[in-house]
Order: sequence, then C-alpha cells, then structure tokens
Amino acid sequence: MSRIRSVAGSTGLHRRSLLAATGAVALSAGAGYALRPGDGGTAAAASGAGSEEAVLASSRKAPPAPLAPYTRGTTVAGTAAPRGGPGYRRLADGPGWGRVVRGDLAVARSGRAGRRTALAAFVHLTDLHIIDTQHPLRLEYLRSADVHAWRPQEALTVQGAIALVERINALRGAPVTGSPLHFAMTTGDNTDNNARSELEWFLTVMSGGRVTPNTGDPRHYEGVQNSGLKQYWHPDAAVRDADKQVGFPHLDGFLAAAAREVNSPGLNLPWYSTVGNHDSMPLGCYASHGDSRLTELAVGGRKLMDVPAAEAHRLQQAIKKATDPRGVRYGDFLKAHARTMRSVTPDDRRAPFTPAEYLRAHLDPAYRGLGPVGHGYSAANLDAGTQYYAFRIADDVLGISLDTTDPGGHYNGSLGTAQLRWLERTLRENRDSHVIVFSHHTSTSMNNTHRDPARPDERRHTGEEVAALLGRHDNVVAWVNGHIHRNAVTPHTGSGGSFWEISTASHVDFPQLARVIELVDNKDGTLSLFTTLVESAAPARTDFTDLSQTGLAALYRELSLNAPGARTDLSGAPEDRNTELVLEKR
Repeated sequence: MSRIRSVAGSTGLHRRSLLAATGAVALSAGAGYALRPGDGGTAAAASGAGSEEAVLASSRKAPPAPLAPYTRGTTVAGTAAPRGGPGYRRLADGPGWGRVVRGDLAVARSGRAGRRTALAAFVHLTDLHIIDTQHPLRLEYLRSADVHAWRPQEALTVQGAIALVERINALRGAPVTGSPLHFAMTTGDNTDNNARSELEWFLTVMSGGRVTPNTGDPRHYEGVQNSGLKQYWHPDAAVRDADKQVGFPHLDGFLAAAAREVNSPGLNLPWYSTVGNHDSMPLGCYASHGDSRLTELAVGGRKLMDVPAAEAHRLQQAIKKATDPRGVRYGDFLKAHARTMRSVTPDDRRAPFTPAEYLRAHLDPAYRGLGPVGHGYSAANLDAGTQYYAFRIADDVLGISLDTTDPGGHYNGSLGTAQLRWLERTLRENRDSHVIVFSHHTSTSMNNTHRDPARPDERRHTGEEVAALLGRHDNVVAWVNGHIHRNAVTPHTGSGGSFWEISTASHVDFPQLARVIELVDNKDGTLSLFTTLVESAAPARTDFTDLSQTGLAALYRELSLNAPGARTDLSGAPEDRNTELVLEKR
C-alpha cells in the first residue's frame, strides 16, 4: 500500500519536511487529536479530550533545496578515540566509523540513493541518568563488592547532557538525506534515582534554563567523593584512593565546579519523553511509593556510604534476582546500618516523585521549551493514570511511546494487558501509516512479570509477546529503545511483517552518543532506516585546568572511558552503529 502523499520538487524531500512548522501532536491515552497543517497552529481535540486544544510545536524550517547530508559532529566524520597504553587514557580526535548496509530483512537494490524520498528524521536520546550525586538513597557503597557500581564521572551528568543538547542544536540537517530533524525522543532513565531534584534538572536541560546541580548544603559538597573512603575517587583531596592509583588525576576545585550553576540552551526542536524504570522507581528497582521509610531517608540527614563487601554482594544479588521488588528488606537493611550512616544536610527536593507528579512536571509550562505541551503526555494521561501515547510524526508516519516499566518492581520491564490491547488497537487503526514504536526496555529485557499493585488481576506481558504483536502488523518499521546501555540493531520477522529493533547506548557510560534515525522510501518496493551516532559538542581532548561548563563536559566523557570496571563493548559492533537497515515496503 502506498503511503506517499506527494514529493516536493526533485529534491527527494517528503512533503512533511517542508511542513516542518507543524510538529507532532499527542494522541495520548486513547484520546485522538486531528492534525491539520495550516490551520493556525492548533489542532482541535477529535474525541475524548474535552474542549482543550493542543498547540502544535514548531520544528525546524526546511533549508533551501537542494538538501545536502550534514555529517559534522557525527561519528561518520570522527569520533573521540582513546590514545595511550594501559592505565588512565586520554581522548583525542579519531577517525569516523563507516556505514554498514544490512540486508537481513530485504535486498538493498542498486540505484536507490538516487530515488529515495525522506519520510522522517529525528534524534534518539536515552539513559541520560541525570544524577543527584549527594542523594542519601544512592547505592554507591555497592562498589565495595563491584567496582563498576559507582562511576567517577557521575557528578557531571548535567554538564554532559547540556553538551549533547548543544550538539543536536548544531545539526543543520540529517546525515544522509539532509532532511530537517523533526523532533527528539528520549527513551527513559532520564533521571537516575526518581528524585524531584533530578527531574527538575532533566526538564531544564531539555527545555532550556539555568541549573545548579547541587542539593543539601549549598556551600559545600556532601557525598562520597570527599568522604575519605578510598574506594571512591577524591578529585581535590590528598587521599590516595583506588582510582588515583590507576591514574585518575588530582583536580583542585573539581567538586565546587561540578556543583556550580550552568546554562542549557534547550533543544531547538520539539522533544518527546518516554518513561524508564529509574524515572518510575527509587533506585530504578523498588516499587516503594508510599513507603514512608524510604521517603524519610531520601529527604533526611543521613547517608550510607560504606558497607562490607559481603553485605554489598548480598544486596546486589537481591536486586538482580528481584527477591525484594517492593524494597521491604532494603528498608530493613538501611535501618540496620543507621549508626554507620554519615550526617548530610536534609533536603525536601530529594523526595521521590510519583507517576502523576512526573506527568504534571512534563505538562508544566515552565518546561515547555519548543513543545509540544507535555512532551507527548497529556491531561488525558493524567486522568487515566497512564504514561503511554501516540503522536503523528509525519503525514504517513506515526510514533507510539510505550510505558514498559513494571510497577511491581525490578529494573526489567513488561506491559500490562490494557496497554497491550491499546497498542494493538492503535496499530490497527493506523494501518495506513508507517509506525515507529518507542520504549525504554528492549525486547530481551522485558522479562519481568511482577503484578502491578494497583491492578493485581492484570497479566503482564513479556518482550517476546510484544515483538510477536508488532510482527503481526506490516506497518511497523522500527522499535527504538535503550535500557541496556549498548548499541544494538536486531532484525525481527513476524507473521505479518518485519521490523528493526534499534537500541541506543546510554549517555552516562562511554562512548556517550546519541543517534539520528532517518526513514526513507527507496521507491523500489523497499524502505531504509539510516542510523547515525553523534558525539556531544564537548571537545574530545580534555584540559585538566579547564573546569568551565564545556571543560567539565569533556572531562565527563574521558572519565567515563576510564571508569574502573566499565564495559568496553557498549559502542556495539560496526553493524550496530552507523547503518542502513533495509526492509520491504508493505
């Protein structure tokens, strides 16, 4: 079936790119919105949403034809590459990565580059993990048993995220087609510890404004990095800690600089949000909303920083195996260590936020940026208590954002029956549109079927079941997600069609990349999805004397490269990075 409405001249640009002033409008919680380009910048509610109007977001205007690929700042043009031998390694400008054509699902036909038409182009961000490093409920002390349980770069997540925003803003077009970028989607774990402080910082980074990444006593840092404990890097103290012994630098003034006010320009295109487990639950794994013990500890004046390795190992295994999904035994664990906790300054901003508060924060006009209002979420979501929605990407491309977090606890995910039925209905009702599905979890990490405490009779469905559902609908072209902190591209073939699963690595672990995804019609019975990884705007080379906002963003990347125990495979194989993914047009 043909989904092409028109082509603008001979530039190979789909009409929607020239109508980029009309952004995507949420079809949230089953309430549809009629998207009518040219009707004055608003779209009236079609059904189920009352008389409230949704304002269309402005996207980038199309540059004058002909369009040209824009690769500056992408990993096609160059990468931040390690140099030096063992020990602490510095980064420098390195060569770019090539593009791999993958024909797992369809034959790549010759001459397609001269025929192709751009249908959509967007940026995928995931697992930003904006971290309040002084939060009392963090699990840094697990490092006594597992060295990579705490990362030396964690105090710089805000500066790193701003540098990523700056890079996206500098992209003048898509790397393959030159099409304007229509929007950005961040697929969850936007925050690290379900803390209001982190949520405020994340929303400000994305929408623009000033952020002071500091809680507790504003005069000085109160966390593990000045605790005197040798298992943590002490950047501006004389402690001969374990990280300095492997080459980490001494940086006078680091902690004060990391907590200074910074400024984010905000994204210069509309952005959408998908929820992750670290956004939904304290520590990303405990279904403990309403547990006063954990809330009191989160906002209180005591912080646990060190436990014996054997105890840390037992707690880590309990988290991995989900033997305590509600965090009951974890609360007992903290109570048992009350005497060894250290005093910190209490701060109500560290309180956990509920799903409803997460929605209200996205709907807050203070965080609108370039929109859309709610960044995909709507008042209908708030009324229904849901965090999933659909939105119109282009005339013939639909986006669907899922909530794959499991309210029953644990860091892996699943879908409830009600959402699964909504997904199938949405796919069926939009059979004439190509569909791109977004979620936090991957198909293989949706193996957690703890029941939702609010819906104890509702079944939970695994990633295998979701993939099978998507494979029954020939309009699904891609499932875009994160969670695993690793670049991976996986082909799926179902009973009705085939699609590509595109998983992008996190922005908290090296190599800290985002991804541009372009959907094109090759005009030969096939479609292609182009994926191109992009670096942040921070320079590859660091200067240990530069503790400015930009200097810290560069250091953020280099520290993540050197984090002890950090995995070296997160960038994926070449076929998981810059690709052309071909599939049959249905």
